Amino acid sequence: MIHRESSSTAFLSRAGSTAACLSLFAAIPATAAEPPYPPSNHDESKVAPYQLPELLKLTDGTPVTTAQMWQEKRRPELLQLFRQEVYGVPPPKPENLSFRVVDTDPKAMDGTATRKQITISLAQGGETFSFQLTLFIPNRKTAPSPVFLLLNHRGPENADPTRSNKSGFWPAETAIARGYAIAALNVSAEVEPDEKNASTGLRIFYKKHDPRADEFTRGALAAWSWAGSRAMDYFETDADINPKQVAVVGHSRSGKAALWAAAQDTRFALACVNCAGEGGPALTRRNYGETLQRITTNFPYWFTPKYATYVGRVDSLPIDQHELVALVAPRGYHGGDAKNDYHADPRGAWLALVEASRVWALSGKAAALTDEMPATGKLLIDGPLAYHIREGGHDLNAINWKNYFDHADQLFAR
Repeated sequence: MIHRESSSTAFLSRAGSTAACLSLFAAIPATAAEPPYPPSNHDESKVAPYQLPELLKLTDGTPVTTAQMWQEKRRPELLQLFRQEVYGVPPPKPENLSFRVVDTDPKAMDGTATRKQITISLAQGGETFSFQLTLFIPNRKTAPSPVFLLLNHRGPENADPTRSNKSGFWPAETAIARGYAIAALNVSAEVEPDEKNASTGLRIFYKKHDPRADEFTRGALAAWSWAGSRAMDYFETDADINPKQVAVVGHSRSGKAALWAAAQDTRFALACVNCAGEGGPALTRRNYGETLQRITTNFPYWFTPKYATYVGRVDSLPIDQHELVALVAPRGYHGGDAKNDYHADPRGAWLALVEASRVWALSGKAAALTDEMPATGKLLIDGPLAYHIREGGHDLNAINWKNYFDHADQLFAR
């Protein structure tokens, strides 16, 4: 299928786009030399035609005509391709995985919640690798609680267990007030550093102790998604949590990891993918905003090295991100973007969801979507599928969270 984008179909205004994007690019280290890639395109009229790989066709050309064919044949093919070409292979669940509740406060948040801090550990070669899961559970509940799990790549203060710092990035009090448990993993601080040449973290641990290390965690995003699944393992052991109603949430780079976690681990009932752009839900072949060349130059360690080999020949990549989004089907998927977040290409993320929605339609869970995006500020929900685009720029804020909670209310029949 070929999409030809033009200025007449663009939903983003190009007026003032340079000023609006300055804050987005501030996170990219400045250098004296020119960057080794062309400037980002923020003009819809300059989006070149592209052809996406066929979503509902097996690699041998056989059409996928039923939900069973998707689950049993096409889905495994795509998982293998994304592991091989983009994210790498995470380790399996460790045989000696352990959980220890190291702190409990039954009167947290002025008595409205119980706080648990859990150490998740695995041992190998005489060494232990551990990281913390912070969890708040509403005290006023009549049944096990659904839970939102944030993969936090920002500073740990954004998921402060003491609540002396209340960040809108992780609105724990709001979740509790709405009847949801809420959890967080500090993935870049405790699981895998967000660094090119990390000397600690999950990948180093496996390199030291596992003879299969070269097969595992080839990118930081794979390591972060692996940690999300280990939190899911814990939720299955906690009687206060409903493990059938777990939503995984991520923003920007951790949004990519959250999407990859939900694509692989079918225990996640809902993926909330916030402003995740290139390497997340945005179409790789669409030359708008961040590109494959730019992301693999600035953050090569997020991916398997194979991904960077497609720079300059992106059309030869055997998959694209609509197929990653489709791997969440028929479970819940909620894409969240921001109108001025040009770098993350909101329209590219929407078009990926449009293509992927055919799998939800094949399963009879939602209708196939059209190219027309929801208006800014409007929440689209169709059963397990949801999307919104808000005013503003690159962030995870109260508006995003409200929409994710509203979707979960319907999806979890609350």
